[in-house]
Amino acid sequence: MPGSGPAGNGPGSSTLEEVLAEKRGHLGIITLNRPKAVNALTASMVHAMLGQLADWADDDTVSTVLVRGSGDRGLCAGGDIVAIYRDMLTGGSATADFWEAEYRLNAMIARYAKPYVAFMDGLVLGGGVGISAHGSVRIVTERTRTGMPETTIGFVPDVGGTLLLSRSPGETGAHAALTGAHLDGADALFLGLADHFIRSENLPALAAALESERAEDAVGHFAERAPDSVLAGQRTWIDECYAGNNVEGILRRLLVFGGEAAKAAETIGSKSPTAVKVALESLRRARGMTLEQALTQEFTVGLHFLAGPDFREGIRAQVVDKDRNPHWLPATLAEVRDADVARYFEPHGDRELNLSVKETDNA
Repeated sequence: MPGSGPAGNGPGSSTLEEVLAEKRGHLGIITLNRPKAVNALTASMVHAMLGQLADWADDDTVSTVLVRGSGDRGLCAGGDIVAIYRDMLTGGSATADFWEAEYRLNAMIARYAKPYVAFMDGLVLGGGVGISAHGSVRIVTERTRTGMPETTIGFVPDVGGTLLLSRSPGETGAHAALTGAHLDGADALFLGLADHFIRSENLPALAAALESERAEDAVGHFAERAPDSVLAGQRTWIDECYAGNNVEGILRRLLVFGGEAAKAAETIGSKSPTAVKVALESLRRARGMTLEQALTQEFTVGLHFLAGPDFREGIRAQVVDKDRNPHWLPATLAEVRDADVARYFEPHGDRELNLSVKETDNA
């Protein structure tokens, strides 16, 4: 990933294990530093980012913050789901603790008082979307592959993804959420997950310009017209087929339409039936919410998934055993009743996320 290597050990730099931080001119740079894992987020990385962003919010010598990933594969491939799998096997609370901190970080980024520039180069999935798409200056490139692939592992979009996708044009957010498709930079711009298209070869020069220029001016030097979005060209059938709140009806319309729509139906049919239905309901409920409200809802839903079988089974099949043959329970959409879906939104009582604007606002 050009321009996305470790921040180095210059003046004002510090190594926080898997997160590197330094100041260059008026720019504060955070580099996620787990390149072999495509910078997948751990709890220590989230806490390091929370602390660094809080420090720079009150630092008058820092006018802009840049977040990027180490290595050449991407900004961030999401959360460390192997750690989540191990925590589920032991019935631990580490995953809930991780999500609580991660969602606080997402909310802080969204309300950050200074320009927050994210280099969404390479892979930017799941939790990677959470630390980039809530920022104020979101850069995609010709190498960007982003999305919320959670239904593939028996889970649902989180890190504020339900809110972001609920705001996408027409039903394109529902299509992205249910299929879990990897999207290119043009599609990310169309969905509202990014702001500017800049070629990856120009990221080092942009980073250098950010040291002394206003973020808006620096980006203006390098931004160019993005290629056409494939999703934008498919919106007619997407809006028609994904209308309504019934997943079975959506699949029927996709199959009748045929072509790419039928391929989408096949993809959705391979996902966890429970996850697909809860994902659609999550997007519908997120409409009109604040980010804090959406994150709170996602936390509630997530805790229910931790207690169920599909999240664990999905990670096993995709990442642990890698047999790509998950056994979902229930196995069909018909077996997942409306009442079953509704239970995923019921408060837990003993543990809920409560994000207040005051708590996440660092202005």
